[in-house]
Amino acid sequence: MSEIINHDAPRWRRIAVMTSTEISPAHRYRDLAAGFTARIDAVPADRWDNDSPCEGWTARDVVRHVLDSERDMVKVVGLELAPGPSVDDDPSAAWAAVRDSMQAILDDPAKSTLEYDGHFGRTNLGATVEGFLCFDLVIHGWDLAAATGTDTTMRNTDVEWVSEIAAGLGESIRMSGVCGPEIQVPDNADKATKLLAFLGRKA
Repeated sequence: MSEIINHDAPRWRRIAVMTSTEISPAHRYRDLAAGFTARIDAVPADRWDNDSPCEGWTARDVVRHVLDSERDMVKVVGLELAPGPSVDDDPSAAWAAVRDSMQAILDDPAKSTLEYDGHFGRTNLGATVEGFLCFDLVIHGWDLAAATGTDTTMRNTDVEWVSEIAAGLGESIRMSGVCGPEIQVPDNADKATKLLAFLGRKA
């Protein structure tokens, strides 16, 4: 399988994008985090060690990556997420601790608007959460479902939104630590299949 992710690269430092939306980063995160929670809760207990579409990762590793990304990202503006259980012991509880702590930060305008210098220039925490972490919640949510044989359906609105962000990243989407080569699919493939193929994944 083609490489999808370089697991060691701090992608959020390079793919922090300002998104122009009608909803706030806090609202988008709350919505997509609820979907990711449902993905985690649907995983049968005996499938956490299943291989995922991300080369070298298990289903548990997918969740670990999401948690580590969120914990690492807030540090760039001098914040910390609350401690929680290990993903090795309880993936659901580990995610819930990170999710709730991140949501509290996003709900606080003084924290969500903290600025730093990203790959595309000056940005802020809320914009990065929306442009990167929320992107991950959709795509890694699919990875988790694909790994564990649960429902891989993505909402049309999520597919459209992630597709716009992915297209806007240009060649940055192929940087080490982001996505591998695009997979060719038929012209008549549905939008979700085309999106996953663009991101180096086979639906």
